[in-house]
Amino acid sequence: MAKKTLTTILDDAVMTDAGLTLNGVVLQQIIDKCEGCERVVNHETGSNYCTSYSQPASKWIQGVCNFATHIRAEKDAGGKIKINPLKASKRAARGR
Repeated sequence: MAKKTLTTILDDAVMTDAGLTLNGVVLQQIIDKCEGCERVVNHETGSNYCTSYSQPASKWIQGVCNFATHIRAEKDAGGKIKINPLKASKRAARGR
């Protein structure tokens, strides 16, 4: 029986002088905030890269990365999870 191998988008990436390149885009290594995310893949060079975004550090500038799978929604002071006001109004209209 043949062994299944997990393929990722980084299998097509090529190491150049500029760094790991995929379709002409140079990928940057992940930062410490990305550790634990399911989207992080270890490349054969020994470095970790994000499979969703080429510049992971820039996703963390405004706060939490929207691709992060290891971060959960924060609770506000009242103990409730913050949700979009538009979604809240639609849920209230449905009677939830």
